[in-house]
Amino acid sequence: MSTAYFDLQPELHCFLPRDKRNVTIALAFKGRQSLKHLIESLGVPHVEVGAVTVNGEAVSLAYRLHDGDRVEVRPAAPGCPIKPRFLLDNHLGRLAAYLRMSGFDCLYRNDYEDVELVQTLAADPRILLSRDRRLLMRKVVLYGYCLRSLEPTEQLREVVRRFDLVDKIRPFHRCLRCNGPLETVNKEAIADRLEPLTKLYFDEFRLCTACNQVYWKGSHYERMQALLANVVQ
Repeated sequence: MSTAYFDLQPELHCFLPRDKRNVTIALAFKGRQSLKHLIESLGVPHVEVGAVTVNGEAVSLAYRLHDGDRVEVRPAAPGCPIKPRFLLDNHLGRLAAYLRMSGFDCLYRNDYEDVELVQTLAADPRILLSRDRRLLMRKVVLYGYCLRSLEPTEQLREVVRRFDLVDKIRPFHRCLRCNGPLETVNKEAIADRLEPLTKLYFDEFRLCTACNQVYWKGSHYERMQALLANVVQ
């Protein structure tokens, strides 16, 4: 039996039992275990891990540990390694709407099975957002984030901060219902679909290229602007 010693930075302590926070963790293991495996055995998904050093030397998560190794684990740095396109697991419908509202390509269904999420990522690499640590530990998950909050507005703030998205927010560019891109449409082209007061007071409209939903800058748009302003503060 071998033992390695782990020090995790405070930003990762939320994944640890209380008795393992702010202490060096002695972790016993058999054979030549990878860093990824042992870090995840502590409860930390690999997508939450940034720079790792072993005995003061930078290593990858594929590194095979030796008896007596001392490991320091830092959290993933803010930033987005790929184009910010998201996949959300179940129970994150409001966050999906907020991300689409912010202009981000965001796949979501409330009946996704884990196997469907994994298959989607294998065919189309996206950033997986979830509160399911085990799901985020799957090898196929190259990019992801474990949401800390249960509150959708705070979840949006977490995602914007984690992936450094403030400068990439483009409101009124995605359909809230189906995720399709919106394009400007002439009022005359959709006049027969508008309520009388909408037709009277609004002149700018957008149309979803996927589901044909019509959008205009009514009170919902003002609420959206206020929410986003609060999130990016």
